[in-house]
Amino acid sequence: MIDRQLNYGRHLIKQFLKKASPYETVLDIGAGGGTDLKLAKDVNPKAETFAIESYLPYVENLRSQGITVYELDIERDRLPFDDGTVDVVIVNQVLEHIKEIFWVFHEITRVVPVSGKVIVGVPNLASLHNRVLLAMGRQPSTIRTNSAHVRGFTRGDVLKFLDDCFPHGYTLKGFGGSNFYPFPPVMARVLARIFPTMAWGIFFLLEKQREYDDGFLSFPVRERLETNFWLGEGR
Repeated sequence: MIDRQLNYGRHLIKQFLKKASPYETVLDIGAGGGTDLKLAKDVNPKAETFAIESYLPYVENLRSQGITVYELDIERDRLPFDDGTVDVVIVNQVLEHIKEIFWVFHEITRVVPVSGKVIVGVPNLASLHNRVLLAMGRQPSTIRTNSAHVRGFTRGDVLKFLDDCFPHGYTLKGFGGSNFYPFPPVMARVLARIFPTMAWGIFFLLEKQREYDDGFLSFPVRERLETNFWLGEGR
């Protein structure tokens, strides 16, 4: 039986948080029930934890845990932090749900300081089971037309996106895979560790290397991308 909890890669999130420590502030974008922020507190109990979340039951639960929660639209609104003031940003199983990836990464990169960390977890379009589905002429399960997912990701494409928009702006400090369809948990853990780029989910620990220059907003304009991406008021 497949264990879908492995899709969230909690062991990798905790491993990356340990590498990112010490840190004082952690922001989880799309925090859900607060599991990743709890891991951040486990690693560094003195850290301040913040969440972006809009689903009311999750908002109430997060606040009951003493987490500061902001309800906003990440595809339109600015994050409520000054430039370079958030040591670690977590965005786990969120990016596949959004269209406005340029705006979201603009805001993430704005609030993270040089040497700050960004932890990303996304479904893997190049997972073994998706490769098999494509070979059979079928739609990959992580980006079905009638699903909530609107984007697909692979390891190479994520890194190319970052370097195209913000050249030499991020360094990859950690990478791993979690879960491995269609195998049961014991086998899935082993296979994901051995073949991370074929796992169900892929996870990145990124370190910001230089001052940000609004590259995520200028890229779609410079490349004349024929989609009406949101790039902020007046742009």
